[in-house]
Amino acid sequence: MNPIKNKKLLIASTLLGLACAAQAQSTGSKVTLYGLIDLSVGSGKNPGGSAIKNVDSGKLSTSYFGLSGSEELGDGLSAFFTLDSFLRADVGNNGRFNGDNFWARNAFVGLSHKDLGLVRLGRNTTPLFVQTLAFNAFGDSFGYSPSIRQYFSAGATISGTTATGDTGWSDSVQYLSPKFGGFSFGAIVAAGEGAGGKNYGVNAGYAAGAFAASFNYQNVKKDGAAPVADSKTWQGAASYDLGAAKLFGQYGKVENSSNGRDYKITGLGAAVPVGDGKLLAQYGRMSASAGPDRKTLTVGYDHYLSKRTDVYAVAMSDKLDGLSGGSSYSLGIRHRF
Repeated sequence: MNPIKNKKLLIASTLLGLACAAQAQSTGSKVTLYGLIDLSVGSGKNPGGSAIKNVDSGKLSTSYFGLSGSEELGDGLSAFFTLDSFLRADVGNNGRFNGDNFWARNAFVGLSHKDLGLVRLGRNTTPLFVQTLAFNAFGDSFGYSPSIRQYFSAGATISGTTATGDTGWSDSVQYLSPKFGGFSFGAIVAAGEGAGGKNYGVNAGYAAGAFAASFNYQNVKKDGAAPVADSKTWQGAASYDLGAAKLFGQYGKVENSSNGRDYKITGLGAAVPVGDGKLLAQYGRMSASAGPDRKTLTVGYDHYLSKRTDVYAVAMSDKLDGLSGGSSYSLGIRHRF
């Protein structure tokens, strides 16, 4: 067996063993093991490409597992940590791609106070990614969410690169406030550490009853230990739950100062409860200042067999001006633990 894989397996096994020991022995803290596995069968065709039949991991939600723990320190103060690792269950490998960091999803430690909010140090999921997934019908789906695909994965097309810097920032410090009458805010900074410049972002939101809204701005100059195309992104988003349907809306702009292009991205979606599941629909349009525009429409049905297990059927039309249309479909299952 590959010695690098052996080392990774040893590290993971050791951490899991420590987690179990900590859970059994600690009197003032707790450690939890959790995760999600998403596997599907289907077919995918990118604009201008060829259809590929596949068994794939993470089409509706990226598969992962993680460890988290917390300890009450008294007077409303607590300490906590999180270690999350992406995985590709179809091939039994870690990460979203070859070479991805083992704890690429999250790796942080922090302090939280009931009246003052929380601070996290390490690798943090960005507020822009969290806002984008929260205000569209298909959540964090890189396979099928028009919003996620157009903000975070459009670099794979001839449209050019949209938001840069990945969905998680290494070397970062993040602050999240408590809620004040439904309002909350936050900020995140990723140190430059000689990698071409630092990243920073700010966010603010409001949620009360059926209505929620959020705004985010981020400025990116690096990705992990490497410089990337400089980009500035802002996005406003809102949702309203009518009971018979939950409606989603997003509008934002990405300015890529490295290639001189900017992109305006619009998203509209709905989730309609039907039986033990939901009908889902999301439309996204990306308008580029130079190069082709992109239009993506996804529809599907997600059926819950239990609180932890659901099955889904999803289809997507993805069009990029000047290329043959893309189309994809998947039948899958998600299980949480």
